[in-house]
Amino acid sequence: MSYRVIAPQRADRYKVSVDEYRQYWRDGFIIVRNLVPKDEVEELKQHAMDLLYGRVQIPGIEPPPPDATEEQLISRFTRIHMLHRVDPVAERFLLHPRILDVLEALIGPDVLALQTMLFFNPPGKGGQGWHQDAYYITTYPDTLIGAWLAIDPADEENGCLWMAVGSHVEPIYPPPNEEHGFVHPDGAFADLTPVHNVSHLDDEVNTLSQIARRYEWVPVILEPGDVAFFHGHILHRSYPNRSKDRWRRAFVSHYCNARSWVPWNHGIPYEGDSANHEHILARGTTHMPFAKPRFGTPCAALEPPEVRGKKSGARMMGMDGEMKPVVQEVRAWDPSDVWTRKTS
Repeated sequence: MSYRVIAPQRADRYKVSVDEYRQYWRDGFIIVRNLVPKDEVEELKQHAMDLLYGRVQIPGIEPPPPDATEEQLISRFTRIHMLHRVDPVAERFLLHPRILDVLEALIGPDVLALQTMLFFNPPGKGGQGWHQDAYYITTYPDTLIGAWLAIDPADEENGCLWMAVGSHVEPIYPPPNEEHGFVHPDGAFADLTPVHNVSHLDDEVNTLSQIARRYEWVPVILEPGDVAFFHGHILHRSYPNRSKDRWRRAFVSHYCNARSWVPWNHGIPYEGDSANHEHILARGTTHMPFAKPRFGTPCAALEPPEVRGKKSGARMMGMDGEMKPVVQEVRAWDPSDVWTRKTS
């Protein structure tokens, strides 16, 4: 029997054009305008500020002191990682059906949801130097993709993304004295040189900028509801917010093909030789373990196997030789899974 996943049909389903598909694989990224409805983006923005001001409290984030000033609030953090594990709103946007529609076409049909990051970036904050996401989030086969949802208008003044167009054809560059194979097997390249201070804002310090200079740099100008999808290898960066009074909030998620082996869990310990069972099956099916959404957001993980397809009922052999079901019981997510950063 051939393997075929029937894409879910909805009145608002986004259908990727062939031109968009070609552009993604040619340039390493695409922008899909108005992908997420404005009222939903406004809800996400309000929720983000409720989190910042402590009006909504979630495990893992200490509430601010009473009568805190805006400066005191901002000094606590400018981004939150893995929010979807403790917050139903973040889970819903990670599994937003129109975002998954695009991912299905670009890396699917099987999609595993891995990570969320909520960026605040008020004036004077933010910025991250040239880097490649697939170095930090490892998937085998290498199928990582990011989705950057604009909550505010993002432009050059308030610290939008910049892409080195076409640089997704580059391998992943390791730092010095790398002890593991990251994306590529050890010894596979004859001349893969190490880079220094990746993600540092100063291009003279961050030597990955020397690779980025081979390519044209373009700003990713977005309006609220636009989503930029970008390849895990593409060199990209942002600059600090130089505006006087404008924020640059964004909700960024990462995904991979659900048939990739994922030894990554944001530094959080996990059982076994991969962390697939910690990540949510968003679309399609897989022979690998996967998690269900904690807050019940509709997605493939909650569908019965006969709906996902007969192959989704497959079993896999564990390291001990025992055949195990694809869907495993996952440990309860701990508040420590979610963490904040004061810089972006």
